[in-house]
Amino acid sequence: MIKVAVFSTKPYDQEYFDRFADKGQLQFTYFDSPLNKDTANLATGFEVICVFVNDKVDRETVSQLAELGVRLIALRCAGYNNVDLDAAKEKGIRLVRVPAYSPEAVAEHALALILTLNRKTHKAYNRVREGNFSLNKLMGFNLHRKTVGVIGTGKIGATFCRIMKGMGCKVLAFDLYPSQKLIEEGIQFGSIDEVFQQADIISLHCPLNPDTKHMINRESLSKMKQGIMIINTSRGALINTPDILEGLASKKVGFLGIDVYEQEENLFFKDLSEMIIEDDLILRLISYPNVLITSHQAYFTREAMEEITHTTIDNIREYADGEKLTNEVI
Repeated sequence: MIKVAVFSTKPYDQEYFDRFADKGQLQFTYFDSPLNKDTANLATGFEVICVFVNDKVDRETVSQLAELGVRLIALRCAGYNNVDLDAAKEKGIRLVRVPAYSPEAVAEHALALILTLNRKTHKAYNRVREGNFSLNKLMGFNLHRKTVGVIGTGKIGATFCRIMKGMGCKVLAFDLYPSQKLIEEGIQFGSIDEVFQQADIISLHCPLNPDTKHMINRESLSKMKQGIMIINTSRGALINTPDILEGLASKKVGFLGIDVYEQEENLFFKDLSEMIIEDDLILRLISYPNVLITSHQAYFTREAMEEITHTTIDNIREYADGEKLTNEVI
């Protein structure tokens, strides 16, 4: 029996793990708390821990986990920028992830952000509920024939490219390794500067690493069209928040739709409706009428949750059975 500590657990996480886990092989214990250096002691007695995007698995946390006997970190997400890989390798802790889960879920949410920002359906909904049937200030634009820039054409980015191509858009993508299959499907590839300069809408679908951190900044914004729409359903730190606020204030950025935020670990997945939010940057973002923020829900579909749960369980089962770890990061 392998004992697994699940951090940052929400009711839906427990529901899906309880539904699909083989209770004869794996025993899950759920913690609401996120994992960090102050909560690592909760992993006492567990050989495996399961973490999510906003758990902080830094060097100090990894050291504590190793002392407690943790031998496997199972990420129930694709990204692993929140884990100190060198520290884990030094301590002999193995790391597995969920490399892909319903790319359609995230790509479709990116489209939802675009359509909502453009056609202002969220504002129209609130107006009509108050008996206001005016169309003033609700005018949008046709997506048809607009140029959509896509940065990153992995599984999610490729799915998004196809969706926007189906909407009648010209899709101009940037990736370090352009996809021949996408090219054959009519997707054009160019340099990142060409994407910045030509796109009417830019959607980010790349991982967060030292090369991509704050790729949307004052310099890159200066290359974009006036009134650019920027969509981010990938990682919050791809955008330099103070710089995007400058862009919004100058009207260089006409629309901003984000499902991720650089400091989201202090906010997202929590109900803060009765609290004072002590984050001036996000409060400024919220104040703009042309900004739409969702709280990391792009992945959140039934299909994606099933895939995440099945893959995470399979990753842990492979470890328990001494098999090759299909989705091992290190």
